[in-house]
Amino acid sequence: MKLPKCYAILTQNNSNTEQLVKDLLRNQSIDGLHELKPLKGFLFSRSEINRFMDEEERHDIRVLTKEGSQSLRTMSSGEQKKALLNHLLQLDPDFIILVNPFDNLDVSSQAKLKEQLLDIAPNKILVQLVSRLDDILPNTTHFFKMDGKSLHEYKSPDTFWKENKTEAITFNGTIPPPLSPVKVGPKELVSFKKVSVSFEGRQVLNKIDWTIKKGEFWQLIGPNGSGKSTLLSMITGDSHKGYGQDLTLFGQKKGTGESVWDLKQKIGYYTPAITNKFRGYHSMENMIISGLHDSIGLYVLPTDGEKQLANQWLNLLNLGNRKNDHFRDLSAGDKRLVMMARAMVKHPPLLILDEPTAGLDDVSANLFVALVNKIAKESDSAIVFVSHRKEPQLNPEYIYELHPTENGSEGIELDC
Repeated sequence: MKLPKCYAILTQNNSNTEQLVKDLLRNQSIDGLHELKPLKGFLFSRSEINRFMDEEERHDIRVLTKEGSQSLRTMSSGEQKKALLNHLLQLDPDFIILVNPFDNLDVSSQAKLKEQLLDIAPNKILVQLVSRLDDILPNTTHFFKMDGKSLHEYKSPDTFWKENKTEAITFNGTIPPPLSPVKVGPKELVSFKKVSVSFEGRQVLNKIDWTIKKGEFWQLIGPNGSGKSTLLSMITGDSHKGYGQDLTLFGQKKGTGESVWDLKQKIGYYTPAITNKFRGYHSMENMIISGLHDSIGLYVLPTDGEKQLANQWLNLLNLGNRKNDHFRDLSAGDKRLVMMARAMVKHPPLLILDEPTAGLDDVSANLFVALVNKIAKESDSAIVFVSHRKEPQLNPEYIYELHPTENGSEGIELDC
């Protein structure tokens, strides 16, 4: 018996994946994918989960979950994707389009989903649209790359892997110094001692011991739902769960009169969702300068010193000749680099990067990671890099791993 084909389409940040998906589902003829034209296909993607979640919350229409069961909103990403896959299989499609299926999944959930997909592959055609080479299934038979709207088919797997292998990236120059350094006293920036957190009777964190010192480079890992976001929110002051506990932030015990504003002054924070807040016509130069004023957009006249500093960062990023370009017109990868510079422009004592490479292609992710490594090496800022995915080029000094137990997640410090 001849097994169904398994297609892999490597996408880039400029790829028009949305139109390709629409054409496939509407049975349009596509070069290299003619086999799919008369067949019935369905979509497996984060956007589909969000669509079903919206139906469930706004209209109480349950498609992926049964009446009386756990809602989609309260499920982990792994559970949501499992529910969507089961639903699609009940529809008995000829092919399934998989759009970055392993995004936002921890290592264990990725392994489980990969096993499920490999079990399906002998009976269904799988069309993978992935931005990372590591996400391509091992049973793939046909390889493509998408550049904008163009789809290029490779004659052999060897040619595909050889041409798309990513190399280590370096930045020329040095990290620009701050205009005025943010001063902190003690060497220990953050100190958790036997800190436990519960929500509605369910313990999430159990006796966490973790100390972050000046200049250290940490990676924070742990499965979905292990409490990483809870831990970060206690550091940034966005959670009240630190009150009454042995938690010290920048030399001050939590609950002894510190202000959230004081904490924000000492922390640079970036997550991809922040990028969506900058919807106006901001130049790249003004975007970086706005980091000096902690504002979404620039509403004051910048000084010559601020402009000079912003241009030093843009030159480091190889974007100096585009300083007046609008931020909204940049590629996803360049937006992340500019936002990184914005978070780092004051050289905050602590820099928190929450899933910063999520959704990026391999080239852009490697570029971002190279910048993080450079900042860690050339500045005194401590870094906490949070990611489900193992970035092969990332060079943290330490790893703090959360392990879920029946009594909440426990933390383990690991040397790299």
